[in-house]
Amino acid sequence: MNSFNALKKIYSRRAEIKNLPHIKVAVVGDTATQFLAMAIYGTGVERGFDIELFEAEYNQVERQFLDKASDLYRFDADYIVVFQSTHKLLTRYGKCGDADRLRLADERLDFVRTICETTDAKIIYCNYPEIDDAVFGNFANQVEFSFLYQLRKLNYKLMEVARECPNLYICDLATIQNKLGRDAVFQPSIYVSTEMVLSIEALPWVASRILDIICALKGKIKKCLVLDLDNTLWGGVIGDDGIENIQIGHGLGIGKAFSEFQLWIKKLKERGVILAVCSKNTESVAKEPFVKHPDMILKLDDIAVFVANWENKADNIRRIQQILNIGFDSMVFLDDNPFERNMVRVNIPDIVVPELPEDPGEYLEYLYGLNLFETVSYSAADSERTRQYQVEARRVSERMSFANEDEFLASLEMVSDIQAFTPFNIPRVAQLSQRSNQFNLRTVRYTEGDIERMGKDPERYAPFTFTLADKFGDNGLICVVILEKDNRAKTLFIDTWFMSCRVLKRGMERFTLNVLVRYARENGFKKIIGEYIPTVKNKMVEDHYAQLGFVKLPEMEKNLYMLDVDSYIDKTCYILSK
Repeated sequence: MNSFNALKKIYSRRAEIKNLPHIKVAVVGDTATQFLAMAIYGTGVERGFDIELFEAEYNQVERQFLDKASDLYRFDADYIVVFQSTHKLLTRYGKCGDADRLRLADERLDFVRTICETTDAKIIYCNYPEIDDAVFGNFANQVEFSFLYQLRKLNYKLMEVARECPNLYICDLATIQNKLGRDAVFQPSIYVSTEMVLSIEALPWVASRILDIICALKGKIKKCLVLDLDNTLWGGVIGDDGIENIQIGHGLGIGKAFSEFQLWIKKLKERGVILAVCSKNTESVAKEPFVKHPDMILKLDDIAVFVANWENKADNIRRIQQILNIGFDSMVFLDDNPFERNMVRVNIPDIVVPELPEDPGEYLEYLYGLNLFETVSYSAADSERTRQYQVEARRVSERMSFANEDEFLASLEMVSDIQAFTPFNIPRVAQLSQRSNQFNLRTVRYTEGDIERMGKDPERYAPFTFTLADKFGDNGLICVVILEKDNRAKTLFIDTWFMSCRVLKRGMERFTLNVLVRYARENGFKKIIGEYIPTVKNKMVEDHYAQLGFVKLPEMEKNLYMLDVDSYIDKTCYILSK
């Protein structure tokens, strides 16, 4: 993580920053936030964004949000960072009577709900690092009107409000203070003279967590964890020491560190992170602990792709990437060997390769601090992801036995279930919207609230979701199309078309278009308009509409394509509707 001075230098060169995706970020706080704004900008550039920044006047949070004519609303931010400090809350507490102190947390929560309702921007709200004013000592935990009681109640209920409000995301400053320590996060001598409540040392941490949320909302997330084995998942070298002598287990000693490390990895897998193995080993020897060692937490069923051989790891990671069909920038590689780490970094610059500590006992605390696997959504389908990728590896293997692609596709016995938005699929639709980068024609990100709103507006939108199952298994929901209706012009505009890359080359795009044209004919629409908005990652769909028979329109600034519904002939595909 860069120092604040390094981030400040990036901020000073902001006029030179060009050719990065542009986002608008507002910073609103009740204490001095100018240095925080600088750190956010510098961190944003490091993460690949050119940030147009608005910093509200000092201590104007309520006015900026409650006055519709304020500078905040004129700025029209994509993201609003709200920093209401524990110190100001403590000052307010000190001026209240006991009855008002009982309402302190609830009043602040009501304000948070209000600001979420006043804007369509994504609100990143900083929670409250603890201050123990020591008025009641430990008994503060039992006195409802004590400041510590109200503060802990506020942080707890803030999480519940974030579950209610689809545009609210919490930046966890309390966790940062737990990690760094209060004396490192807050420096009284600076506060009394500058109204800054965050130390210079803490600013990069806070800015990094804010950008973690923004990156996740923009679809820049880590999807896959690639693991070395010897001295990474267990102590020792399996090929030399044998299964009986590798170090792993819940007793005292270094084996405990490896077991707890595996427990953390297992939780990531259950959350939906894809696990892969990349090891210099004989495959049968490398797999033995997963099958036979009684203390192994991870099993072969947890690993989506297992590559163990004596080739170089960069080439093996490329093989894993091809099977999973995800970007290298979505992958994290963990290896205890500095040589292997550097070799992978040099040959695959986009992959994240953390500099693991020498002591395995420090792996977890180090990785906790990196927060590599930020997410803004979760659905029950996530836990099925490993199995789906394992099945995909079997499909790849079977495809090689067919000389003819059509014969292979017909052999898969593919079936798709087509539905509109429902309470059951909305979380998955929103998640795909935020995660899909390569097969995404316009790369417009939608939250669950956005998806729910469009699903309830049939006069304007026609949403479609597609699942795909075959003889190998069920891929779940893998494609989403949102049509925007122009009834007067009898035209449908494809607001959104994204698809999971796991199902590429199976004819899903042809099947989808057949369904869209059928809908258009049944409802009297004569044209379908598609748009391609290029990004760094979606070049693979640059010719998508042209290949499907759309005609490019002569627009100077937009890549618009038109399909005539009446002249369309259904395209051949090997997918049946359920």
